[in-house]
Amino acid sequence: MTHRIEPGQTYRCCKPGYEDFRIRITSVGAEMVRAVSIDGGWALLNPLPLSQLHDSPLTRAGKPRRTGYALEQQ
Repeated sequence: MTHRIEPGQTYRCCKPGYEDFRIRITSVGAEMVRAVSIDGGWALLNPLPLSQLHDSPLTRAGKPRRTGYALEQQ
């Protein structure tokens, strides 16, 4: 199941040890998004593939994700 990715949404990093890193989507393209750090306000240098943005911090098997970003707020 895919979710709708829109500017203004916030996501939290799923990588262990980096869970405090949060981003806000600024623009959405066909395959990539641009984002800024919520805490620092600086733009991420590289665009993120849409496949790195997830609607849940859990996988379909119910295990915590270890990569990408999980939707925190619409």
